[in-house]
Amino acid sequence: MNDMPRNGVPQSAVKPSGTGPQPGQEAAGSGHAGHKSLLPDSRTGERKIEHVRLCLNEDVAGNGITTGFEQYRFRHNALPELDYDTILLGTEFLGRTLRTPLLISSMTGGSTATGKINERLAEAAERRGWALGVGSVRAAVERAELAATFHVRANAPTIPVIANVGAVQLAYGFGVEECRRAVEIAGADWLVLHLNGLQEVFQPEGDTGFGSLLQRIEALCRSLEIPVGIKEVGWGIDGDTAARLYQAGAAFIDVAGAGGTSWSQVEKFRSIDPVRRAAAEAFADWGIPTAECIAEVRAVSPRGALIGSGGLKHGVDAAKALALGADLAGFGRGLLGAAVSSEEALDQALAQVELELRTVMFGIGAPDLAALRGTPRLVRR
Repeated sequence: MNDMPRNGVPQSAVKPSGTGPQPGQEAAGSGHAGHKSLLPDSRTGERKIEHVRLCLNEDVAGNGITTGFEQYRFRHNALPELDYDTILLGTEFLGRTLRTPLLISSMTGGSTATGKINERLAEAAERRGWALGVGSVRAAVERAELAATFHVRANAPTIPVIANVGAVQLAYGFGVEECRRAVEIAGADWLVLHLNGLQEVFQPEGDTGFGSLLQRIEALCRSLEIPVGIKEVGWGIDGDTAARLYQAGAAFIDVAGAGGTSWSQVEKFRSIDPVRRAAAEAFADWGIPTAECIAEVRAVSPRGALIGSGGLKHGVDAAKALALGADLAGFGRGLLGAAVSSEEALDQALAQVELELRTVMFGIGAPDLAALRGTPRLVRR
């Protein structure tokens, strides 16, 4: 790969504005010269592949709702009194040391094509020191032949890896042993349970038995040997809900707020039921903005481990998430196009986020993440 200068950004990734792919810019089926897209050229009918294809090719973002980050700006510091090359991005999360406060959020797996995407994401995360989440491992627990699509540890031997299972599956026979198996398959350090009630309503295969789910979550948190976190999938976790989850034993919360991908929109495109398709459109503006979620959760738990994700577009958004109180900033769909396109495109996308984050810190005079978090230079517009 590229030689790394002192600031950790590959020289090839520092290009004039308007050149090279922006994070999430590549579309399915596209690729740089000499690179073949990881997605099949034709529709396969496989849910995991179709989710990826729809996220890349259709307008699946929330409509009429934003992340809320645009309501904040950083006040420029013309005299930062620090050298750019000395700015530190290193952090700790749940006892693990990371080179960056950045996470590739849980996205995919469960098919040959999406397994290749996971491999590429894992390799890039390892190179650059990002944490890595994988998509729901449930399919691999139930079908052993799919396990290889989540075997990311070989490609990411040192970074934290997060296995992922739908929380609602705890109501359908998924217990401690199945969760242990999911962790084992991904070689994960932590497990996250995702909450996706609205997606399950509109998904043809959806499971909607969310009754008494907090009790089941607590039982798992108290029984599993590794930290268990909770995440949304794009509609956000508010402060009151976060307080209940922390009290139940959640080791971390990923707010996954609104303003990015709307999974009711994704499932709308998959559905052949005209009633469900029409009803899904009514929820295009549903959810809690990501910035609002981060601020609320941090207010109810000043020390709880917290990930800010949901519609982050660039390193400036990541900086805002961290300044509002997140410990890590997560990126999902915005990296997917680059991941499908090529190793080089993905590496450039990650490098760009790091460059933007570091430049924000330079621009406000923050030498490290401790100075960025809670900085008085993040103000409401």
